[in-house]
Amino acid sequence: MSRKKNVTFIGLGTMGYPMAGHLSDSGLFNVSVFNRSSDKSAKWGNEYEGRVAQTIEEAVLDADVVITCTGRDEDMTEIVFSEAGMLANLKRGSIFIDHTTTSCKLAKHLNNSLKSKGIDFIDAPVSGGEAGAVNGVLTVMAGGDEDILKSCDSIMKTYSKSVTLMGEVGAGQLAKMVNQICIAGLLQGLSEGLLFAESENLNIDKLLSAISGGAAQSWQMENRGKTMHQREFDFGFAIKWMVKDLGYCLDQSKENKTSLSFTQEIHDRYINLMDKGHAYSDTSVLMAFDELNNQK
Repeated sequence: MSRKKNVTFIGLGTMGYPMAGHLSDSGLFNVSVFNRSSDKSAKWGNEYEGRVAQTIEEAVLDADVVITCTGRDEDMTEIVFSEAGMLANLKRGSIFIDHTTTSCKLAKHLNNSLKSKGIDFIDAPVSGGEAGAVNGVLTVMAGGDEDILKSCDSIMKTYSKSVTLMGEVGAGQLAKMVNQICIAGLLQGLSEGLLFAESENLNIDKLLSAISGGAAQSWQMENRGKTMHQREFDFGFAIKWMVKDLGYCLDQSKENKTSLSFTQEIHDRYINLMDKGHAYSDTSVLMAFDELNNQK
């Protein structure tokens, strides 16, 4: 009987906390966790079976697979490259999966640095938001070696419904950028459509029921249409993170010479909304942009 893999999960935020929980609940792995905020890791340890590490070194020392889900490029750089970070302590032959949404440049830099230490890397950003993480039905977009990805299939299946290999390292991050560009555009279109409908006093419930069965249908419409009309914007993915993600998209567009004028406009709207105190409102708060900016 083969031994259980030692799997370490670093980053117990909104997404990482339930993802690591699904790993633990599966009973398939020896799970260790680490979070820079120790109270969050202590809470996780009280709720799930697993070792709560006090340092990154302790967390990754005997790990066969390390998974990260943090905030931004700067967080990943610190976790990996600091003196007491992952690069100095991961064992040769281990696998590093990064579920953080980062820049494509960082993913490639991580891969090159880890490869020199005999460590395999997969960039694997996720989509599905907090609800997807809690329910274990995230979508994973991966970049890296196909065989390495397959060897981690049982791990990622504990918290995801699908894992798609997009290409070499960096391709996962590029796919996530497309995902965020499309979401931003959908939300802006949905916002304008609902505002138009409200101005004509249409019954919004009937309207959404009618058009969600046709070509206008989207996840955003089905899950956010009614709450947007009710001006409720507390449903998961905060705009401070969307601003970060769209920033990576806009930076990458300069590299590949793509015009993202619409995405730039929505990015700037989110910045405006953050300045008005909505940094932690969800991305559907675009609906309130004109109202907030017309206040006297």
